[in-house]
Amino acid sequence: MSNKVVTRFAPSPTGFLHIGGARTALFNWLYAKRFGGVMLLRIEDTDRERSTDEAIAAILDGLSWLGIDWTGDVVHQFARAERHREVAQQMLAAGKAYHCYASQDELTEMRERARAEGRPMRYDGRWRDRDPSEAPAGVKPVVRLKAPLDGETVVEDQVQGRVVWQNENLDDLVLLRSDGNPTYMLAVVVDDHDMGVTHVIRGDDHLTNAARQTQIYEALGWDVPVMAHIPLIHGSDGAKLSKRHGALGVDSYRAMGYLPEALRNYLVRLGWSHGDQEIFSTQEMVETFDLPQIGRSPARFDFAKLENVNGHYMRQASDARLLDALETILPEIGAQRGLSAPLDEALRACFLAAMPGLKERAKNLVELLDSASYLYAPRPLALDEKAAKILDSEARARIAAASPRLAALSEWTAEATEAAVRAYAEETQVKLGQIAQPLRAALTGKATSPGLFDVMVVLGREECLARLADQAIEAG
Repeated sequence: MSNKVVTRFAPSPTGFLHIGGARTALFNWLYAKRFGGVMLLRIEDTDRERSTDEAIAAILDGLSWLGIDWTGDVVHQFARAERHREVAQQMLAAGKAYHCYASQDELTEMRERARAEGRPMRYDGRWRDRDPSEAPAGVKPVVRLKAPLDGETVVEDQVQGRVVWQNENLDDLVLLRSDGNPTYMLAVVVDDHDMGVTHVIRGDDHLTNAARQTQIYEALGWDVPVMAHIPLIHGSDGAKLSKRHGALGVDSYRAMGYLPEALRNYLVRLGWSHGDQEIFSTQEMVETFDLPQIGRSPARFDFAKLENVNGHYMRQASDARLLDALETILPEIGAQRGLSAPLDEALRACFLAAMPGLKERAKNLVELLDSASYLYAPRPLALDEKAAKILDSEARARIAAASPRLAALSEWTAEATEAAVRAYAEETQVKLGQIAQPLRAALTGKATSPGLFDVMVVLGREECLARLADQAIEAG
């Protein structure tokens, strides 16, 4: 291992930061932190047609929200194309690469012959040792690596173990296209080398690339970084992760009301384990994370497990922290609920007062916001189906009879309101639930809520009496 660990996260900016990319970034970040190193960020934007500024912004935003930072400036791969070309020229000069003038028709013929013979398409090396003087007029050549023809290429992978390719099965890959633009394979090797990357931690869909890139490193006489190829994430049914399983952008998880610390904790456990421990503080992750504990089989994404982890973090979070997190996502989820950020001071105070009861039940911030709808719903309250059933004429009559007792209270506390309601139940010889349930329905519009008397305190005397009057009036 080098004196200083340098990892990198290198996404392609063709879309949002998806959940698999977020986990890869997290593993790189944790490994660098564990060994006192740094994580660098490189945007692999060589695909000019599909790379967008919006996607780059979404990736940076997603990483920042998750609390994953990087060292130094963001490196843009496309901006380094001149350096990639320079290395290709060095390889040509050293006899490690060559110009290939094979036409598109010739390549198509090779592909069709390979298909007919039931073998993978490989370039047959026809220009490998030919004199460039034989080049056809007007054809712009590509530059290909002069790959070893025999022996084997080996990657001692930190997750997959020793992986061996027979060199006869690897052809001379293209380093520079005919328009002079470098290929992804060349660009990655040059960038990782120039950035001093010591450890390449990425998805195992790059495992074959590792063999190709190792050959380029060896041709250049450069040190090959330590490689770790982590299995991809599958859905709960074992199929490749798709949108229905949760293959969404990190921004979607934020909008669904998950806390960044919960998502981070959930992601670290996707494919990595430390005994039976499920909940990790950031410090514990940094102190215990290592590559050998990453399993070789695909991890399964499980929404129920994520919800449980998120529920744990919500219960642990301070009321102010949850309110801040809620206000962060209000621009995305508030409009259909008639809310905008920031909340006004009075409503903020209501949320903070209600938060202890709200966060005990909610698995995410959206659930929390909906269970708090009684705080911000306009009067007269719309009743859900169960609340409407509870508020029959008998229940409304009880509300009308109990309201004056509440109005006469000298102090408006949970204890005082509870005592008044219990006294009414005893005097009128009804069960407590026969008055408490209608009160809950009238005050919240729902059949379930945090503790009734806590709700009454949060809403305050004036608002409670007004809501009860709305329902009692309707009773006639």
